[in-house]
Amino acid sequence: MNEKLLSLLGIARRAGKLSPGFDAAAESIKDGNSALLLLACDLSERSAGAIGQKAAQAGVEAVTVDATMEQLGNAIGKKQTGIISVNDSGFAGKMKLLCAE
Repeated sequence: MNEKLLSLLGIARRAGKLSPGFDAAAESIKDGNSALLLLACDLSERSAGAIGQKAAQAGVEAVTVDATMEQLGNAIGKKQTGIISVNDSGFAGKMKLLCAE
């Protein structure tokens, strides 16, 4: 798990640049606001496939991170979150780099 990524998620949440949860992320993708989609490592295949298909159709990259739904939720102040849409290209770029580490 990447502590820097989780910390950056918290900052992005406070800045209002995230859409956590399936419905919010799907809406963000549909509206063209999503720059990156983060998926928890323990997200169900069904949910990952459904949101991944929406992201692929819109040309949004989906990345499975080395963090559980509980860890992602804790990072952004939610109970559990398996899907997070990052709605800012600056945050998305930095998060892609951190995911690659």
